[in-house]
Amino acid sequence: MDIRGCIFDLDGVIVDTAKYHFLAWKRLADQMGVHFTEKDNERLKGVSRMDSLDIILEIGNIKPDRKLKEKYARLKNEWYKDYISRMTPDEILPGSAEFINELKSAGIRTALGSASKNTPMILEKLGIVTLFDAVADGNIIKKAKPDPEVFLVAARMINVEPSHCIVFEDAVAGVQAALNAGMTCVGVGSEEILIEAHMIISGLNEMNLKKLNEIQKKRL
Repeated sequence: MDIRGCIFDLDGVIVDTAKYHFLAWKRLADQMGVHFTEKDNERLKGVSRMDSLDIILEIGNIKPDRKLKEKYARLKNEWYKDYISRMTPDEILPGSAEFINELKSAGIRTALGSASKNTPMILEKLGIVTLFDAVADGNIIKKAKPDPEVFLVAARMINVEPSHCIVFEDAVAGVQAALNAGMTCVGVGSEEILIEAHMIISGLNEMNLKKLNEIQKKRL
């Protein structure tokens, strides 16, 4: 049961785009007259755009028709893309590129597993397209986390069985998706929130190959 592949969520693990998502959703919520807080925003992490919109509409007790919902989702995405279009490589979270390069040097396959349809733009702006052997994102994935589809597709793309994969996730829905895929999961963030993960770290700057192997051994 050796580790052959590592799959990374993008937002909150490789880069902090959560702040841009929040700004865009907050802008939309304000326009709709919905009181939307950073605490509410936690519910949106790892969730698809339309499902996130549904949560905000639920908070505001608003029930628009399908056409208006599509307009809201489009507006949010346009604002978000405007924010991320100004991103630079300086926004890569500490230790991320170094750890992934260490994995690649050791022959471990790397993939990205993200619900975001804007993944290609973000990777290009950060200059890290070549860090990953495969990318499974919202452009090819149909089911949102906690469904395991994104991680199972990522594993197939790098030709690694789920039991030989470790997922790095910062959202509850993402941790659940990894577990549903039968993979080991490392939570990146709060111990109080990511309690289902096999191990929790504050960031990839805490990771190395030795610690990675220890995680898998503890799970067996």
